[in-house]
Formats: sequence, C-alpha cells, structure tokens
Amino acid sequence: MARSSSLIAKAFEKLATYQHLLIILLSLFLISTSPWIMMGRTLRSSASIWDYLHVYLGLLTGLLSITMFLANILKGKWRQYFPWLAGDFSQLKRDLVGLVKGKVPLAGGRGLFSFVEGLGMLLMLGVALTGVMWFFLQGSSDALTWRSYHIWFAKGFIGFIVVHVIFACLHLLDFIRN
Repeated sequence: MARSSSLIAKAFEKLATYQHLLIILLSLFLISTSPWIMMGRTLRSSASIWDYLHVYLGLLTGLLSITMFLANILKGKWRQYFPWLAGDFSQLKRDLVGLVKGKVPLAGGRGLFSFVEGLGMLLMLGVALTGVMWFFLQGSSDALTWRSYHIWFAKGFIGFIVVHVIFACLHLLDFIRN
C-alpha cells in the first residue's frame, strides 16, 4: 500500500513538472500571438487559425491553470503561497528587509518569491476565468466586458512573468555564488 501511494505521489510530481512547462509554453504562445487576434463579442465567421488556436489553446491553458492552482493549495500548501491569509508576514518582511540590504531572498518558504508566485497563480486564474466567461458569453452584450477583464488580467500576468523570470535569474545567481 505504501509503495503504491509513493508511486502515485511520484507520478503527480512528474505531472506537475510537465504541467508547469506546458503552461509556460502555452502562455508564451498565447501572449505572443494575441496581437494577431481579431475578436470582440464573438469569433467571426471568417476567423483565422490564430483566433481558433488562441481560443481553444486558451481553454486548455485555463484548465491546466485551474488544476495547477488546486495542486498548489491542497493539503495546506496554500500557506506557502498565501501566508498573508493566515496573517503571517514574518518571512516576507525578512525578505524585503534583506532585499534592501542587497540579499537575495530564499526560494520556497513563505517569503517574497512564494508571495509573488501566489499572486501569479491568482493572475493566471483571472486570465483563465475571464477568458472562459468571454467564451461562454459570446454574442451577448456582456462579452465585451469580460474581454476587457481578460485583457486586464493578461497584462497583469505578463507583468508577473517578467518579475518571475527576474526572480528565477536572481535565484540562479545566488545558487551559482554558493
């Protein structure tokens, strides 16, 4: 019994690794091709392949982002990414004070890196949920409202990606130094 649960845990870890990579690749594709999308209230009858790819790969990315979010908050793991929900700002404060002194924050834990990752997951969920709402409300007067929310969250998510890449580089630099 213990062996089978260990195998299942390893399988989920491997899935989580590929899921993260798949979300990265799909997000980069969706972001880089979004200027070519011509959608408003609905998919046009003359929609291009880019429109269809954006919609359906976006739905897939949305599903992956929801499952990734759930995997990252179940079994008490939410405390790592959202310690502020429990009123715990201690490590975040230490990381910010250390950052001012030129120290790179530690990866993991409940500090700055985890806080930013939590915000990124919320932004990614926002992109997913507003995109799904836009998709299901196609043709209605509310579709354009959800489109504007979707664009707003997407821009926030792009900002998160930039910060996330900077933090990853800082973490690698700190790793190389040690």
